[in-house]
Amino acid sequence: MIENMRMAFIGLGSNKLRSALTMLGITIGVASVIVLVSLGQAVDGFVRQQFLGVGTNLIMVMPRQNEEGVTRRLTQDDVDALSDPFSVPDALMIMPQRSVTRNTTYEGRQISVRILGVTADYIAIRSRSVVSGRFFDVEEMEAQARVAVLGQETVTRLFPSGVDPVGKSIRVDGINFRVIGVLNVVGGAGFGASDDDLIVAPLTTVQSRLTGERELSGARPITNIIVQARSEESVNALAEQMRLVLRQEHRINFRDEDDFQILTQTDLLSVLGNITGLLTVFLAVIAGISLLVGGIGIMNIMLVTVTERTREIGLRKAVGAQKGDILFQFLVEATVMALVGGGIGVMIAVGGTFLVSLQLPELQTGVQLSSVFLATMISLGIGVFFGIYPANRAASLNPIDALRYE
Repeated sequence: MIENMRMAFIGLGSNKLRSALTMLGITIGVASVIVLVSLGQAVDGFVRQQFLGVGTNLIMVMPRQNEEGVTRRLTQDDVDALSDPFSVPDALMIMPQRSVTRNTTYEGRQISVRILGVTADYIAIRSRSVVSGRFFDVEEMEAQARVAVLGQETVTRLFPSGVDPVGKSIRVDGINFRVIGVLNVVGGAGFGASDDDLIVAPLTTVQSRLTGERELSGARPITNIIVQARSEESVNALAEQMRLVLRQEHRINFRDEDDFQILTQTDLLSVLGNITGLLTVFLAVIAGISLLVGGIGIMNIMLVTVTERTREIGLRKAVGAQKGDILFQFLVEATVMALVGGGIGVMIAVGGTFLVSLQLPELQTGVQLSSVFLATMISLGIGVFFGIYPANRAASLNPIDALRYE
């Protein structure tokens, strides 16, 4: 084994350029697989961390089409039904939301931003804080006050650098709103879009001044309802209580499907985990194509090597080398070539993930030992798989014909 490995390294050194080009496919493939898998795991961990940052005891209710294809929108009646402590005892807080997108301007600057109408419980139920100014209270909510609390990204987009937005007047869809606070930065956490690029306003104000929509019953529609469970252990029980109450409120027959959808943070984490997992596998498969190309390159070069060393093979057989000895020798050479290429790929991957972690520290990217082990096994497998045919061809040469080969 040691002698065969020594000869394999001598062979690599004697044809440096050819060996480097042959190993390039393996190197690129291994580096790509490790980097993409590491990035996929980092993104999955980042998403989970963001969701867990707002707690796992939140449940969201959204409208959904029924069997006839009709969507029944949620209203305040649904909120009142869910607020009944006898029917929904595991609910701690309930907050309806109305989300719209409107053009917002400040001194000539105009942006399109999400306007989120909520109640005064928003700060508590979403674990947010106000870093400047204050949040609106129940009185302002009941009075339909034109006040707004901005996300940090919205402040950056709407106001010039260095301007304190608190106390300033902005126009949302042509209506004046007074900025009374700025929210903390949380990233893309929780349900829906970014929670840093939005304007939070009283629900009653959004319903009456920015939409004006009403159902046939006269009730104003809401986009969704956020419900906070008393504990993480009671989330499933709360979801079932909510489902029964809403089915009764919507007068849904026991044979019919729900015309609403109940989602927990755990459900969303599971869905996002499946998506990121499939994306990681898909990208790894694409990167693995270069491994296949690299393996074919190794087979090609080994076939050329067998042809170049035909007389050497004949001489070895003439002095007593068995078929297994020749087979093992060339198989070791192919495997060493694949392992060296894979090793270089691992080093490139380590450097690549380190650079990514410097540019995107929030992802906490790092090379897992399992990825390195997998890359090593893949390189070994490629060397054996694509080296077996050239090695078998070398071992099968007739010694007399090999000695006469020119």
